[in-house]
Amino acid sequence: MADGITVVALGGAGAMGSVAVRLAATMPGVGTVVVADRDVDAAARLSVELAQESAEVESCSIDVTDSRSLRELLDGADVVVNTVGPFFRFGVGILQAAIETGTHYLDICDDWEPAIDMLELDCAAQEAGICAVVGMGASPGMSNLLAAIAVSRLDVIVDLYTAWPVDVDGEGASVGTVSAAAVHWMQQISGKVPVVGAGRIVTEAPLRSIALELPGGCRGNAYVVGHPEPVMFHRTFRPSCHSANLMVITPETVAFLDVLRSDIDKGRIDLDSAAEELGKPSLRRMIRAAPRMLTRADHGSLPSFFASATGVLDGQKTRVVARIADNSPVSELLSDMAGATGIPLALGLAQVVSRLADGTISDRVGVHSAESVIDPQVLFTALARLFDRTDWSEIVTVESEFR
Repeated sequence: MADGITVVALGGAGAMGSVAVRLAATMPGVGTVVVADRDVDAAARLSVELAQESAEVESCSIDVTDSRSLRELLDGADVVVNTVGPFFRFGVGILQAAIETGTHYLDICDDWEPAIDMLELDCAAQEAGICAVVGMGASPGMSNLLAAIAVSRLDVIVDLYTAWPVDVDGEGASVGTVSAAAVHWMQQISGKVPVVGAGRIVTEAPLRSIALELPGGCRGNAYVVGHPEPVMFHRTFRPSCHSANLMVITPETVAFLDVLRSDIDKGRIDLDSAAEELGKPSLRRMIRAAPRMLTRADHGSLPSFFASATGVLDGQKTRVVARIADNSPVSELLSDMAGATGIPLALGLAQVVSRLADGTISDRVGVHSAESVIDPQVLFTALARLFDRTDWSEIVTVESEFR
C-alpha cells in the first residue's frame, strides 16, 4: 500500500462521490483512495481511470446496510468520505460505524433530521478521538462558510439566512431521473421543517416566502426549505431572531412544489413518486399549480447563492451579504450539482488531511458542521485556484451597509 493517509469514499463511484474521488486522488498526503460502492463495476472503472494519479486508487463493493462489512472496511481507513444518500436513511448509521472504528469522517448530509442526530453524537466522537464534519457540500457546506464570512463582520448576529438556486438561470427544475437528491428534496419541502425563530429552533411548513433586501441594492423573495443550516447556526452563531435556509426559485416552480407538498402531506403521493414528477410533471398537478403561481413573489434581483446576516457592528445596525461573485467560474459550477457538492467535499477533506499530517486534528475532535471546523478563506482560496484564480476574494463578494 502507498504511503500516506487512506481515504475510503463511500458511494465513491456516484455522481458526487466520483468528483470528490478525482480530486482527492491528487492531494498531497493522500496515499490511498478506496472507491467503495454497491456498483463495483463503476468503482473499478474509476480506479482504472485514476491509475496515474499520485494516490493509489482501489475499488471494492460495499452495502452500507451490512454493518459488519462496513466496519471492516472503515477499520483500515484513516478518513471516510460519505456521499451515500438520502441521508435520512443512511447517514446516522455510517457515522456510528466511523465512531466505532475510530475513522475521521466527512459527508454531504443535507437532511436536517439526521444532521441533528449526528451532531448529538459529538461526545461519542470526542471519546473516539475522531473529527467528523457533517454537511460539507454546497448547501450545507459552502453556504455555511459564506455565513461564517458574513457573521465575522458583525459584533452581534440577529438574522442569518442562506440561499441556493433552483431554476433562476433558466435551466428548469427537472432532474430527469429519480435520484437520492430528488427524494431528499421532496422530503425537505414537505411536513414541517426547522427554522430559528426568536432565537430558538421552531418548526413550520416549508415554502414560506421571505422578502430580503441585501447590500448592493439586491432585493427579492426566496422560499423556506428544510435544510440543516438553521439547526447548525443555532449551535454555532446563535442568531437572536431568525435563521432559515432558502431557495431562490421562480414562481412557477415554487407553485408546482407547493402542489407536491400538499399531496405528500395528505398521503396522496410518496416521496419517490413525487421525485419522479420533477422529471415528468403530470398535467393534473400542473393545472392545479397554475393559479398558485400568480400569488408567489418573484426572486427579483437576489443573487443565486449567498449568506445574508443582519446584526450590530460598532453599535450600528448592519446588514452583510457574502455571495458567490457574479460571472465567476464558481457561479457556473453551481449549475452542476455533482461538481458543486463533490468539489467542496474534497477541499474540506484536504483540511482534515492536513491536520492529520501536522498532528493538529486532536484539536478538532467531535462532530462539527462546516463553519465550526473548516477555514472558509483556506477553502475558498483552494477553490479559486482550481479555476486559475489566486485568492478567495476573486470568487466571493462581501458587501455590507448600515441599516
